[in-house]
Amino acid sequence: MYHGNSIRLLAGNSHPELAQAVAERLGVPLTPCMPQKFSNGEINVKISESVREEDVFIIQSGCSDVNDNLMELLILISACKTASARRITAVIPCFPYARMDKKDESRAPITAKLVANMLVGAGCDHVITMDLHASQIQGFFDIPVDNLFSEPLMISYIKRHIDGWQNGIVVSPDAGGAKRVTAMADKLGVEFALIHRKRDGKSQNAPERMELLVGDVRDKVAILVDDMIDTGHTLTLAARTLHEKGAKTIYVLISHGLFAEAHMASLNSLPIEQLVVTNTIPQKEHKEQFSKLIALDISSTIAESIRRTHNGESISLLFGEWADGRGLDMII
Repeated sequence: MYHGNSIRLLAGNSHPELAQAVAERLGVPLTPCMPQKFSNGEINVKISESVREEDVFIIQSGCSDVNDNLMELLILISACKTASARRITAVIPCFPYARMDKKDESRAPITAKLVANMLVGAGCDHVITMDLHASQIQGFFDIPVDNLFSEPLMISYIKRHIDGWQNGIVVSPDAGGAKRVTAMADKLGVEFALIHRKRDGKSQNAPERMELLVGDVRDKVAILVDDMIDTGHTLTLAARTLHEKGAKTIYVLISHGLFAEAHMASLNSLPIEQLVVTNTIPQKEHKEQFSKLIALDISSTIAESIRRTHNGESISLLFGEWADGRGLDMII
């Protein structure tokens, strides 16, 4: 199954469940490593087995304690580099600081570029990530970056689990997601709609509202698609707007369910049928608080990308016929 040097899988503390699922799908055990904190907050790691001349993949997502998890990843990469690993691939399902990808106001940092520099400086040779907030982040690196997509899983879920999707309409809550929703709408053979957010006034504290710019959602199954949910504010405005415009039912599909500042109780009151996210970030606690939350398992996509990378095979094939068969076992 694997050619040449063997695969070494390492995992930090960010998402051990996903790392274990990937290891089981590959049939490769996780290499024991013990990231620990000193009393002053400094991080130390100890890799218990040799990685010399091995193909190392380190799984670490940008979630919960983002800064600690990022530092842990950098130290793991550096440890493998000084231990003479042949190649080091950082597998980052949710890329940290991805929203800070441009200078949108004076003196604003482009932190995603800083993270890219730190990964390369630590000794990373390759990055595998999923659904980057902006595709241009790949250009921040001078090493290969594979940006995987959850779109095939989402489309598979829609076809199998959303009743009446043929009479559906794919909706973006902002103009930035137009390319995403039009591509998904084309593959489903349905229409698309765009929502525009605006403030009632020039003040930063002015109330916000949304209005439908393109598309008609009346008496249709509205499928709201976005790449990330954090506070839940955008989702709240969008769901209420679609409901007011006469949508028959509303489903929400989002790649990264951060829920860092979201009030789960308020989400329960929204006029939506389901909120579907992937498990790029641990969702167990969120599912306990939000009955409408469904998590899709991306471990098969991550595992297959690792296998193909190791064997020198094409990653683009992951988004064709291979992805169409992933819908039967993807709900966790």
